[in-house]
Amino acid sequence: MKPLSEMKILVTGGAGFVGSNLVERLVKDNARVIVLDDLFSGKESNLPQSNFIEFVKGSVCNETLVTKLVNDVDMVFHLAARNIIVSTKEPKEDFAVNIGGTLNILMAAREKGPKVVYTSSTSIYGNPKHLPIHEEDGINPLSPYSTSKLAGESYCLAFYETYGLPTAVVRYSNVYGIRQSPLNTYCGAISKFFEWVMRGESPKIHGDGDQSRDFTFVSDAVEATLLAGISPKSEGRAYNVSTGIETTINELVRRIIRICGSSVEPVYVDRRDVDNIRRRVCNIERIRHELRWIPKITLDRGLQLTRDWLAREPRGNT
Repeated sequence: MKPLSEMKILVTGGAGFVGSNLVERLVKDNARVIVLDDLFSGKESNLPQSNFIEFVKGSVCNETLVTKLVNDVDMVFHLAARNIIVSTKEPKEDFAVNIGGTLNILMAAREKGPKVVYTSSTSIYGNPKHLPIHEEDGINPLSPYSTSKLAGESYCLAFYETYGLPTAVVRYSNVYGIRQSPLNTYCGAISKFFEWVMRGESPKIHGDGDQSRDFTFVSDAVEATLLAGISPKSEGRAYNVSTGIETTINELVRRIIRICGSSVEPVYVDRRDVDNIRRRVCNIERIRHELRWIPKITLDRGLQLTRDWLAREPRGNT
């Protein structure tokens, strides 16, 4: 495989939270990057200023546009998707973007053969019978979002087996950090908690707060995604991208309050229809062994970095 400095790479959803961090990382390695984003939840200002970046406003649902862009690159990082909140409200939109858009990427890539790295979600596991969750454990999607993400990764692995298209899947677990703006309606809980606490307001916890997640800092998720792209060992494989550490929402909020030096107390509100997974913590031995990846940012360090970014960008970047 060519070095990144000699590659042209397509990043779908590249103006979003994780996507923009990935684009920044690629540009640091002197890769030329095409960003395809419809700006539904991303923002062009998230992208670093660089002559190495070409921004294209458009959707992965546009088959003609996708084919044109894919035919011009050496690798595709496919991050474009509707998130869990939008998917729950609009399952048809979820199907069109998360499944149809992914199939457009794969059909175009099949003709030319660039490797496709697909970002999936550990939400596909549902409520597991055993913890930590291994990649070969049972799959039980409990939402339109997790169903469509599973379909997308299944298509990726099927195209590898059927057509020999090099694909790899990374399953993110509750990624947070820089550029996850609390002003974005679809951002994760951590940014929302920070905004409330930094304004001196009580953070709102849905349910009893004893539900747990495996929180992953964005720079670690980006590094895992990049390794999945450049390593030939990743072809036809799916990897958990997490920390292997389980944290309850109650504990998370306590840490955020402490980091902000605040004395506010959380308030508890009704659980949402998207809050149907009780516990999550993932095993990361496969990615550690095959791609030599381990997370570097602890939760406390990641929360501090997030707080510092929010303090510099008090209104954030939507």
